[in-house]
Amino acid sequence: MKNLVIVDLGSNSVRMAINSITDEGTFREIRRVKEDSRISEGMGREHLLRPQAINRTIEALHRFKAIYEEYPRIEVRGITTAAVRMARNQKDFLKRVQRETGIKLEVLSGDDEAYYDYLGVINSLEVKDCLVLDTGGASCELIDVHNGKARNMISIPIGAVSLSERFHLSNVIRGDNLFSAEMFVNKQLRDVWWIMDAFNKPVVLLGGANRTLARINRCRQKIARVNNIHGYRLKTEAINRTFRSLITRNLENRKKIAGLETARADIIVGGVLPLVMLLQMIDSDRVIFSESGVREGIISEYINQHVKGVNL
Repeated sequence: MKNLVIVDLGSNSVRMAINSITDEGTFREIRRVKEDSRISEGMGREHLLRPQAINRTIEALHRFKAIYEEYPRIEVRGITTAAVRMARNQKDFLKRVQRETGIKLEVLSGDDEAYYDYLGVINSLEVKDCLVLDTGGASCELIDVHNGKARNMISIPIGAVSLSERFHLSNVIRGDNLFSAEMFVNKQLRDVWWIMDAFNKPVVLLGGANRTLARINRCRQKIARVNNIHGYRLKTEAINRTFRSLITRNLENRKKIAGLETARADIIVGGVLPLVMLLQMIDSDRVIFSESGVREGIISEYINQHVKGVNL
């Protein structure tokens, strides 16, 4: 038995999951911790990680290390995604993280991130034909799944934090800013040449903004266990109603919405916008939420390569 520790530094939050992997190739998550370090804050068009965001992130990683070092037989896999992938000061940041915490972060390419999303979804949900959307802080991953296989995949540089900062969607939503954001997202999606291959398919949702969307609707429906969202389904009409509710409130009133974390209230409009535009574009009538994504995809690959001896 081994404890596989996955440290996942996203653009908005950093997460750590400790997973017990047996010699038979099964796994069980035994600890999960999340902090909203928001490494992408203030990057802007210069694509520079800012000192305050870097310091917050490294402090969180120190706290994670203190936790996982209490467990026996650990193997640590550190990954990071869009914000660090795009950062001009990426190398300096990675060196500092390794020097100060001992964690070697692997920068996943957009294709890697999309592929692990696909593995996480296909091994945990009974879906054969769908479009997977993972909305992060600085990027969105799209995977067209046909007959259980990933037919096409791409990462596009739009996300909850970047859209919210660029188009001023954090507090009061002005009509001209929202319109500009919609046109920008629409162009990014239409540039994906295969996007209409997913016409009418259900959309499987990953990422913090989408999880928040699920929790808001579960609260409204008075469903017990609000955080139990894996496999939860919603109609497109419910998504649109929720989006309208978000854009008509200022930041303080958004913070009062049940199911919406206070720390995410300033980026939730930018986080839900790609989904709203995508549903309209491919005329999809429903979404399915998944709790399994990149981390679960990495675990699946690890088990197949190190326990079962299979190359995916």
